[in-house]
Amino acid sequence: MKLTSPWALRLGALLAGLAAGLAHPPFGLLPGLLGYALLLGLLDQPSARPLRQGFFRGWLAGVGYFAVSVWWVVEPFMVDAANQGWMAPFALVLMAGGLALFWGLAGLLYTAVRPQSAALRVLVLAGALCGLEWVRGHVMTGFPWNLPGETWAAGSAPSQLASLLGAYGLSWVTVAVAAAPAVLLATESKRSKALTIGAAGLALAALYGFGFWRMQGAPAAPVGPVVRVVQANIDQKEKWRPENLDAIFETYVALTQQPAARRPDIVVWPEGALPAVIDDIVAPGSPYAPRLTGAVAPGQTLLMGANRAELTAEGQARYFNSLIAFRRDPDGGALRVTAVYDKFRLVPFGEFMPLGEFATRIGFRSLVHMPEDFSPGPPPRPLTAVGMPPLQPLICYEALFPALTRRGADVEGPRAAWILNASNDAWFGMTSGPLQHLNIASYRAIEDGLPIVRATPTGVSAVIDAYGRIMPGKRLGLGELGVIDAPLPAALPLTPYARFGDLGFGLLLLVSAGVALIARVRRA
Repeated sequence: MKLTSPWALRLGALLAGLAAGLAHPPFGLLPGLLGYALLLGLLDQPSARPLRQGFFRGWLAGVGYFAVSVWWVVEPFMVDAANQGWMAPFALVLMAGGLALFWGLAGLLYTAVRPQSAALRVLVLAGALCGLEWVRGHVMTGFPWNLPGETWAAGSAPSQLASLLGAYGLSWVTVAVAAAPAVLLATESKRSKALTIGAAGLALAALYGFGFWRMQGAPAAPVGPVVRVVQANIDQKEKWRPENLDAIFETYVALTQQPAARRPDIVVWPEGALPAVIDDIVAPGSPYAPRLTGAVAPGQTLLMGANRAELTAEGQARYFNSLIAFRRDPDGGALRVTAVYDKFRLVPFGEFMPLGEFATRIGFRSLVHMPEDFSPGPPPRPLTAVGMPPLQPLICYEALFPALTRRGADVEGPRAAWILNASNDAWFGMTSGPLQHLNIASYRAIEDGLPIVRATPTGVSAVIDAYGRIMPGKRLGLGELGVIDAPLPAALPLTPYARFGDLGFGLLLLVSAGVALIARVRRA
């Protein structure tokens, strides 16, 4: 089937990306996965300048995909609309258009090595697109938001393949299966079409079959400590008003002390819970220090997301986005810091400004409410402290990245027993952003076989088991005030992905590359 209208081709490419984006949660329109088949068909349309058009059509599809995926990016700029609101439309255009460049490069690469066989073209597209998605997740700081494999709702049967191949490997399988129907419009024999569609159908059945099989094993009964997640429902627009500090502090304290059938062993406050540097809160003479001590029961641990400051040898202040473990002495005495984790992966433009001095001169600055940008901490490592099982903190943005928990174990040695994702999704407002972030973060549980405790100030907070499923009744939605009390779910044995990382994905890329190479040799 040939299309001759340039505008039809452009509109089709844009619609292909929009459809694929709408397949992701929270929209969940899974027929939108056929957008990958439409993209493949459009890339196969003849052109006088094939490489140029391959790039342009791939880029347009990426624009549609990321317009759906990251439209929430305008919301953080509206928190301080008077000073930063003007940047919102530029942020959306630059972000969607910039991320789409990776899809454009995938379209160019596919066009350059395109095999004659439609069935093989499916594998080449999967390799080109997912290979560039891997690059998107690693170039500079990386931004692996809404990988194609994360289309499936975390905790569903198809999502379980991430325990073998990770989110990138699942992306390759997803794109290959979803793009296969494009062969129906190709000039192939009926037998070739039937074989391709049959193979895709078997792969899809295997995807579901493996997931159902994996989740048949009943998870071990929770034997860990009782964890309380505090969601204070503090709107980001109100949080940084100086006059609101006392009310915000009291809200967290009241929720921490809320009566329960069993006293929680661990209490979790979300990322940057208090609108202040924690050093000022706990400093001698601070009116908040004794109140914070009184909020924590004897022998109880408080895991608080907090901004902290540190002086350099030159007397300059450095700021960190941290998770701090406090524990009160069992005899009811002092509240002590037992462990600190400083965020490793910082959000560009949100927590630090690339080309900082130049950007500041032309009026741009990061969104942090600190005198300076945040500084990164060391690579992730499991956090160990008295009174809690070892945990791997992933602060907000860090939950996007596959393998950070695995790398943390490589750095420190012992395997974490759980993952704590302390996040400030209040930046996203009442958009699709928090729901997407919840789904993405849940994939880290599947990959590593570890439960996740997720704490946010305005939602969505949840306790997630090692299969990526939210525990029944252990979820606080957008705009809810309250606490979640739950025994920590059990970890699963080490998954293949936790052992071998992206090795499986690398082998799939080799399959795509091998197909492209063989096809090119045959044409020569």
